[in-house]
Amino acid sequence: MAMATSSIPATGFKNPGLGTSFASGENHGMLMKSVSCRVRVASRPTRAQPMMKNVNEGKGIFAPIVVVTRNIVGKKRFNQLRGKAIALHSQVITEFCKSIGADAKQRQGLIRLAKKNGERLGFLA
Repeated sequence: MAMATSSIPATGFKNPGLGTSFASGENHGMLMKSVSCRVRVASRPTRAQPMMKNVNEGKGIFAPIVVVTRNIVGKKRFNQLRGKAIALHSQVITEFCKSIGADAKQRQGLIRLAKKNGERLGFLA
């Protein structure tokens, strides 16, 4: 059975007596003692924590009114009112789709369109 060998340049070692070739396992302890620096490799890259802020802040024609209202009534109450308004609007869209015979996929598309329009106008600021 043949042993695998690897060639390692000895220029960076403190001990010049090690030579340039090591058989696997042979002189491993001396090699580990002679290496001057150790490299730490992260197991996975670190990600920055996401910022919790509204990307629509200040955008759209109704954004200033929305921001002032949120500051007056408070965030919790404002989000409750906004949730009720969105639910009511979704119900109106659903009833409209039923009346014209639109399927669920078309209804979902209209609800997404309403959300995009709300973002553009500043209702989601």
